Amino acid sequence: MFGSIVKFAKDAGAKIGFGKDKDEDAKNLKNEMEQHGFKTDEVEVAVEGDKVVLTGKALSQEEKEKLILVAGNVEGVDAVEDKMEVSSTRTYTVERGDTLSKIAKEMYGDAMTYPMIFEANKPMLTHPDKIYPGQVLRIPALPTKA
Repeated sequence: MFGSIVKFAKDAGAKIGFGKDKDEDAKNLKNEMEQHGFKTDEVEVAVEGDKVVLTGKALSQEEKEKLILVAGNVEGVDAVEDKMEVSSTRTYTVERGDTLSKIAKEMYGDAMTYPMIFEANKPMLTHPDKIYPGQVLRIPALPTKA
């Protein structure tokens, strides 16, 4: 789907004041994405008339598709051009004193998300407390809220 263009109904969608100034429109679209629970640190939004161009990285294919939908379902947007990449899976090397909760806090900002790391590393991990220094863990992307 890299480089594809998705068409939308220009006269339907969220009313965020789109169509006034391309820089302000891009800022408002990013804000709309964040309102839906997406982190947009690695997503760039550009506005070319009534078309939105998304570049940068999404955490997953699902998030990429949802970002396109959020951007396109804004009143005044006719099309969204997708030039985003999907981030590859991250890994983390366990250090002395680490716990899955500590790693989750560092990776996601929330220690209570440690079960995601545990589940992503089964059957290698048999218990959340049984990790050791030097062990490499898969760190999955957080599921999207939208």
